[in-house]
Amino acid sequence: EEVDGNQRAGQEGTMDLPLPDPGPVKEDVLSFSCDQCDKETVHKIAQLLNPGLAAACVDNTTGLFRGPASVAVLIRKEMVDYITPRSETFVAETMAQGDGNADPAEEASDDPADIVSDIVDEFARSKRNFFSRVSAWILSDSREDKIDDFVQEMETNAFWPMDRREVIAETLLRNVDFKNAYHCSMKFESEQQLAEHRDSCGFRIAECTNDACRVKFSAAHREKHDAECPFMILPCEQKCSESIMRREMDRHCITVCPMKLMNCPFYQIGCQSAFPQCTLEKHREEFLHSHLLYVLQVIHKQEASEEEMEQRAQLLEKSERQKELSEALDVRSLTMAVKEQEAKMKKLGRDLSIAS
Repeated sequence: EEVDGNQRAGQEGTMDLPLPDPGPVKEDVLSFSCDQCDKETVHKIAQLLNPGLAAACVDNTTGLFRGPASVAVLIRKEMVDYITPRSETFVAETMAQGDGNADPAEEASDDPADIVSDIVDEFARSKRNFFSRVSAWILSDSREDKIDDFVQEMETNAFWPMDRREVIAETLLRNVDFKNAYHCSMKFESEQQLAEHRDSCGFRIAECTNDACRVKFSAAHREKHDAECPFMILPCEQKCSESIMRREMDRHCITVCPMKLMNCPFYQIGCQSAFPQCTLEKHREEFLHSHLLYVLQVIHKQEASEEEMEQRAQLLEKSERQKELSEALDVRSLTMAVKEQEAKMKKLGRDLSIAS
């Protein structure tokens, strides 16, 4: 029976819902209202509806044979019929609850999503059956798991599509946005004036211009979106010549960027330098003398004084293999090159001694 309930819920998923008209409203005084809303907040409110409905359905059927899907269509209609008029009276009720010393509108949250969340929670609580009210069910992990599962089921079956939820969310937002911070409240005398305003309204729908990004948002939030858009092309953070997509920036900087910092290949024997990877060759050339001293200390240990080490390093720098020494990639290759050159210089010294 529960499977049949799921099928019926899917088939009836778009029925019996009052869909408010989000378009311009012509008043008796021939005043045309813009009423465009903040797209991000509308989406945020719409995302609250499925979890709220799931909680109401799960708590309403606890301890019964019917599953949440068997009551979903009915409770969804009840939910819309509850939260819509409740949002209409929210501001008036908030004002009436003031104690006369403070403006309650100043004390209440001015985020429409927070307000609607409270209203949705009120409805969900009102649908709890007797078992849900008197047992520890409300605090159980099993309840949370069932709610999450039912939300996923509704999303998968498109039981309450996002576009239909957003239509309702727009009405809820306009009803509770008592500071007019999340929707446009401007009015005009003619449709032409309204049309001209809509083209420049900060709440008009805008689309991201970055390739591969399909996000829509209110025009006033373009800078905010651009500051976060993962598809925005940006100059490399490490100042290399490439421009990289924001979401690829970290990978680029730690893998292929020629400006990524690296430790000197001779770090393990004493060189503490760190520099951009692309300047490695320059570093090896400029610090050849220091690298030679580090390697000579490893080779000869306590067999030679610092003065002798310095003399040997200077001789190696002036040798015919100076370029080869400066191009040594690491400790091992430089050590081998130094040993070979010292052996050659030692042999040359013996030959000269014999000749003399």
